[in-house]
Amino acid sequence: MANSPQARKRIRRNATRTEVNTARVSRIRGFVKKVEAAVEAGDKEAAAAALKNAQPELARGVARGVMHKNTVARKMSRLSKRVAAL
Repeated sequence: MANSPQARKRIRRNATRTEVNTARVSRIRGFVKKVEAAVEAGDKEAAAAALKNAQPELARGVARGVMHKNTVARKMSRLSKRVAAL
């Protein structure tokens, strides 16, 4: 167990950051799922609108450090490809 004050503070901080980062990733997943649902339904307009909303969220995830930039680039590419194919 942590003995030094610095280590105790680090534990508290890590718990807080974990909650925030988990919420961020969950929010991003929600935006991506909206795009995928619209694609599955075959609604091109809704899918395009959902994709337009999802792209800045994905980019924000990279900027905040909760997702890797190549992961986000891959997801954006695949989602864009699926929306364009409708």
